[in-house]
Amino acid sequence: MVELTGVGTLKRTIDGWKLRSRTLELGRRTLVMGVVNITPDSFSDGGLFFDTAAAVEHGIRLLDEGADLVDLGAESTRPGSRTGGTADSADAPAVSAEEEQARLLPVLQGILAARPEAIVSVDTYKAETARAAVAGGAEIVNDVSGFLWDSAMAEACAETGCGLVLMHTRGRPEEWSRQARLPANELLAMVRSGLQTSLDKAAQAGIAADRIVLDPGYGFGKKFEENYALLARQAELLALGRPLLAGVSRKSFLGRTLAPLHEGQAAPVRARETANLAAMVAAILHGASVVRVHDVLPAVEAARIADAVMEGNF
Repeated sequence: MVELTGVGTLKRTIDGWKLRSRTLELGRRTLVMGVVNITPDSFSDGGLFFDTAAAVEHGIRLLDEGADLVDLGAESTRPGSRTGGTADSADAPAVSAEEEQARLLPVLQGILAARPEAIVSVDTYKAETARAAVAGGAEIVNDVSGFLWDSAMAEACAETGCGLVLMHTRGRPEEWSRQARLPANELLAMVRSGLQTSLDKAAQAGIAADRIVLDPGYGFGKKFEENYALLARQAELLALGRPLLAGVSRKSFLGRTLAPLHEGQAAPVRARETANLAAMVAAILHGASVVRVHDVLPAVEAARIADAVMEGNF
């Protein structure tokens, strides 16, 4: 691990991220992860890519626009959605593992058939889906629960040898509207503690630290202004010893900030493009090595400028 540049006292490092079949270098330049939502109810694109052929085409387009990797998600975790549990329990998830795989695996296969060299991540918290996806060629499992919603997930990921994104989530989506706001110091302590718990679970399962990237989980159980406090102090999370991924694209807190420019109403998703880039650049300057975005081409361009600022800090 080599210490890289930073803005002021904000630093990120050059490190290797070990995936299923290869290693990615993180930190020298920002990597862009393009999002493909294979859901009928995504908050960001409303089922535009629920059809398999449309999702494959979209994933290929994101790669052609410069995405370093693509992230496939087949279950929405928008606020209010139902997650966790087992298929036959009272708190069963809205999308079963079987349905999730039926949506996801054909898209994974289609993208890899067209672009065999592509690095594909799967956004799932279910061990069964993680195993199936990695067996189908996925390099990374992106678990928004940080190993908290499926007790078999850490072991499954250890056995597959995949790369991992472990996100901090405060509770479950159906609980978020009832959560109290936290002062910045308490918020940062909570996120750091939660991510450390995920790292500990990974270590207990025998997963090497160099397979893990951490995600602060913007919008996942964080109230409006809490996201800005987290973003402003994001670099403090680098003390956990792992690179950071930031996913701020199209998040509702950005839309609310723009409300004065939209007759007092939160800016709709498609009116957040500039805000997305501003928040993404802030995340890079505060230590993110990977950014998760919906609109790849402008993100690639903006990330290049942010990286030049980082390099200029020597």
